[in-house]
Amino acid sequence: MNITITTRGYKAPERLKFYINDKMKRLERFEDKIMDIEAILSYEKLDQVVEFKLHINQKVIVVKEKSEDVFKSIDLAIDNLERQIAKIKDKIKSRNNKKIVENLAV
Repeated sequence: MNITITTRGYKAPERLKFYINDKMKRLERFEDKIMDIEAILSYEKLDQVVEFKLHINQKVIVVKEKSEDVFKSIDLAIDNLERQIAKIKDKIKSRNNKKIVENLAV
C-alpha cells in the first residue's frame, strides 16, 4: 500500500504525516487489496480540507471532508472511507452469494 501525502499552501509537520499513516493502517483490516492512497491537505477560507483517493481493484473511492481542525477532518474522512469500503465488500459478497445459490439451483 503506497501512501502519498500532498499539501497545498503549507508544509505538513511530521506529526501530521505520522497521524495519517497510522490512520491508513486501520483501513487494512477492512480491505487488504488497497493499492494506493493519496491524501491531499489544503485550506478553504477558515476550514481545513482533507481529501483521500483510494485505489481498490480498479475502483477509485474519493472522500472529501472539511472542518476547523485538520485532525477532525482526517477522522471524519477515515470513518467515511470505512463505511464505503464495507458497503463495497457487502455488494461483492451478496453478488457472490447469488451466484452460489444459482449454481446450486441448477
